[in-house]
Amino acid sequence: MPFSDITGHDGPKAILTASLRHDRIAHAYLFHGEDGIGKRLTAVRFAQAVNCETADGTKEPDACGTCRSCHQIEAHTHPDYLFIEPDREQASQQIKIERIRELEQQIVYKPLVGRRKICLIDDADHLTPGAANALLKTLEEPADHSLFLLVTSRPSSLPGTVHSRCQAVRFVTPPRSLVERTLTSRGLSATDARLLSLLTEGRIGQALRADLAALRAQRDEFFKLLAPRSLKSAAAVLSAAEALHRAERAEAALEWIGRWARDLLLLHAGADHEQLMNLDRLADLTEAARHLPPEVLLELLAQLEAFERGATRHLNQQMALENVLLRLRDAVSPALPTG
Repeated sequence: MPFSDITGHDGPKAILTASLRHDRIAHAYLFHGEDGIGKRLTAVRFAQAVNCETADGTKEPDACGTCRSCHQIEAHTHPDYLFIEPDREQASQQIKIERIRELEQQIVYKPLVGRRKICLIDDADHLTPGAANALLKTLEEPADHSLFLLVTSRPSSLPGTVHSRCQAVRFVTPPRSLVERTLTSRGLSATDARLLSLLTEGRIGQALRADLAALRAQRDEFFKLLAPRSLKSAAAVLSAAEALHRAERAEAALEWIGRWARDLLLLHAGADHEQLMNLDRLADLTEAARHLPPEVLLELLAQLEAFERGATRHLNQQMALENVLLRLRDAVSPALPTG
């Protein structure tokens, strides 16, 4: 598929297209930006465009998406295309030096059928120090026929020496409206597209991979937990927090509570309802906002932020969830006993 199937990123696409048009392709690129916004897809499309069999110089350079080379790169079977990523089966998910040694042995040979020997390294920040140093040596003296595409959402985790050997191409999150149009073109309703675009903060890759039914079920479960009638019993609140912790879902619960609190604050502020993540639950949000003043919600969001950035948040998420729910209970029914 050509660059046209990439949502947003007009700047990076213009840079890469110009390099193809003028035959001034750098030996290495570093595609960096937030996770799940289209960096890797753009790198794959660029690799396809470089070795596309239909490129003849008479039209705007791009991948045709239909030739043998484009299909093989998509499937990671092209003889001149190497794809390296962390071992997803391992807990550490590292890219070890052995993979880079294998790369070194292959990249020195000239392309068999394509114009370039291309290596795409996804999540390049997972390179071990030894692997990064080995890659650096190759980047310092690259073969004329080689092209390296490094993709990362954490460029600061790469050694500066590796970073400096690459042409950096920065990716930013596409506008929400563009993400929604892309999702609706894939068959989603406007309501579902809107929810996913807000939930993923415009990360189109995450939105396309999301299990919408599971997310809605999870959201509805937590909304039920946050309903004023569910917060009246302290014992029930503590029991729910313990159950969520045992199911390793306390972190997800805290994230949904943060989104819920944000929506309530927007209601208090009189914001456009289109800004609400959970617009389809407007009646429930309005009911909850009647019981929770803005100062309580601001305090709650500050507490959640502290849990998120604090070094102890992994130690006892159950206690964090208990504190949040009990604080909400106190605000909803201050006259009730705490026991």
